[in-house]
Amino acid sequence: MDLDVRWNHGAPPFRRSTDPLIQTHWIDANTIVLRQSLAINYEAPFLYLMFGEARALLLDTGATSDPASFPLRELVDRLCNEWLAQHPHDDYELVVAHSHSHGDHIAADGQFADRPRTVLVGHAPSDVAEFFGLVGWPAGEVHFELGERQLAVLAIPGHEASSIAIWDPTTELLFTGDTVYPGRLYVHDIAAFQDSVDRLLAFSKRHPVSRVMGAHIEMSNRRGRDYARTVAYHPHEAPLPMTVDQLRAVVTATRTVATRPGAHRFDDFAIFNGPCKSEMARQKLRARIRRLWPF
Repeated sequence: MDLDVRWNHGAPPFRRSTDPLIQTHWIDANTIVLRQSLAINYEAPFLYLMFGEARALLLDTGATSDPASFPLRELVDRLCNEWLAQHPHDDYELVVAHSHSHGDHIAADGQFADRPRTVLVGHAPSDVAEFFGLVGWPAGEVHFELGERQLAVLAIPGHEASSIAIWDPTTELLFTGDTVYPGRLYVHDIAAFQDSVDRLLAFSKRHPVSRVMGAHIEMSNRRGRDYARTVAYHPHEAPLPMTVDQLRAVVTATRTVATRPGAHRFDDFAIFNGPCKSEMARQKLRARIRRLWPF
């Protein structure tokens, strides 16, 4: 399994980016990480494509709908064809699901609307629960079979009501969307968020978790320092993979700030508990300064 990759990090202001529109990295022969270019959208989300014997799962569709600037469907088709050339299978399916339903994770859904043998999972918690068979949402976990690759799916609301995590036993990776990642953890329901990260940590004690894989990088490699929101140049990013110890730190930090709305910074992430209007204004000011002085 190869997680040693330098992600494209955008270009300084007033310089043209030469990054590909979508960066592609094969973790192993059956798992791909895709990153949308910062030049297209400052969110630069990470997407995951997992192949099984019967079907593939695409987790998230990014922050841009226009196929001309974000040709996700074209790339996914090419990657599927490349994989199928080595693993022939008639009527191979693609499931397009989402870590949650915020716009920077569902924008390119429309590119897959007419794709043959493709299931596009809905965005509401009820849609997600029905598709995966999650009874008693958000409690519990279910298996989702790709064919000789059985994933585990957990509901983890708190950041957003339809948030899910996926664990892959073949790589031992835990995919957590915007709930746990090296960045600003925006919490809209602190009680639900606390319950979700508690359950993620409990899950990691019952199952081997090699790394926790989120959907963004917003932290720099300097502890406690993030790149301001809307800044599209991240020359010194923190690593994307996080450890179970860092997940444990998120759990502990959440308990610490549960009764204190506002922005709270920690070494490897920040927790934004509630709207955080003053901090969001500060983010805008920091972004303006960074555009004038990018280094």
